[in-house]
Amino acid sequence: MKTIYILWLRQIKRYLRSKSRIFGALGQPILFLIALGYGLGPVFQKAGEGNYLQFLAPGIIGMSIIFTSVFSGIELIWDRQFGFLKETMVAPVSRFNIMLGRTIGGATVATFQGIIVFLISLIAGFRPTNFFLIFPAILVMFLIALLFTAIGTAIATQLEDMQGFQLIVNFLIMPVFFLSGAIFPLNNESPKVLVTIARFNPLSYGIDAMRSFLINTSHFGMLLNISVLLSTALFFILLGSYLFSKIEA
Repeated sequence: MKTIYILWLRQIKRYLRSKSRIFGALGQPILFLIALGYGLGPVFQKAGEGNYLQFLAPGIIGMSIIFTSVFSGIELIWDRQFGFLKETMVAPVSRFNIMLGRTIGGATVATFQGIIVFLISLIAGFRPTNFFLIFPAILVMFLIALLFTAIGTAIATQLEDMQGFQLIVNFLIMPVFFLSGAIFPLNNESPKVLVTIARFNPLSYGIDAMRSFLINTSHFGMLLNISVLLSTALFFILLGSYLFSKIEA
């Protein structure tokens, strides 16, 4: 437990020291909130779907979380290139604890980023239906962050350069975001192929769970949402741990 705590704390300190990382990661979510929330709002409203900003905000929060989560894998490559990982690997602790500590730390950082985007969305005009349900929504944010941090770590264990990591992550994350129902509703009017793809996308269930808590709207149901998030997060943590145990510092 001590190793997990130390690595978790190290990730938090890195995040707090990197002001450019904190503010740089806010550019894209703010752009999406303004350009889509206000640009497509009248069209969404005329279609009888209500306030588009209300619908969009949980999806943009999810986008901020997954980008921050997955890109935490770059830190593993960085530590590997500059020898910091070797110092950790030679310690008399299990590699599972090392991987778990890094994953929880990265997930905590991504959750902080999601909370910041949530506060920005409040300024933009987003209003949760029940402010007391913000706290379980934050727990959902953490589950999303845990899942995608584990995915980022699993990818990073197989790569040795940051350029390759960025290419693979962009190829993976953008489709995952756009095909999750984050920017379009998963209803009977949506193309069936998109709804089918969304059912196999774990982010769909995370965003749907956030919408359930924040705006009282759900497509899949809370039980299925939480079950998918927990099971997929556990799977990728175990997969990431296995792959991490095979790498050489």
